[in-house]
Amino acid sequence: MRVRLTAIVLLSLLVLAACEGQGMRATPTSDIYRPPAPAASTPQSEQPTPNAESGTPGEEGARLTPTPACSNNLLFLSDLSIPDGTLVTPGEMLDKRWQVRNGGSCNWDADYGVRLIAGPGMGVPVQQALYPTTSGTEVVIRMIFTAPDEPGTYRSAWQAYNPQGDVFGDPFFIEVLVSDGE
Repeated sequence: MRVRLTAIVLLSLLVLAACEGQGMRATPTSDIYRPPAPAASTPQSEQPTPNAESGTPGEEGARLTPTPACSNNLLFLSDLSIPDGTLVTPGEMLDKRWQVRNGGSCNWDADYGVRLIAGPGMGVPVQQALYPTTSGTEVVIRMIFTAPDEPGTYRSAWQAYNPQGDVFGDPFFIEVLVSDGE
């Protein structure tokens, strides 16, 4: 019986030694082969560009800034009413119209507007909606001003702004000469 027990122990030790010599070990699940996922194609307009502070794309901790999808521009074309220097009476209602073109590639929607950038508002709110317009289209901007009561030359300048609040394009204005009532 002793011989048998010794033989079993020796045989077990030989099997264990043989297994270690073969380099057998348990394989963790993280070493399982997984084929690489195909790279997704990103359109050029959506490719991230590196921020000046961040370095190159893919760098550890790099912050990427998306490339804007469109550009904003307003082109002043003409005054349709009330030419610059028009003589008006104090308190007169002034129906001013400008012909402009959406010269950018962005369509103007309800989030676009115009705001007063210089001079008196002459009774008009200092921020107004910009008429929704597709890229490349002409539109008329209309505002109803009230001439100031005091005589003098008055110029009210306006400019478009995008949904982020950035001004863009040509400024446009009304310039009138309020008479002294005589």
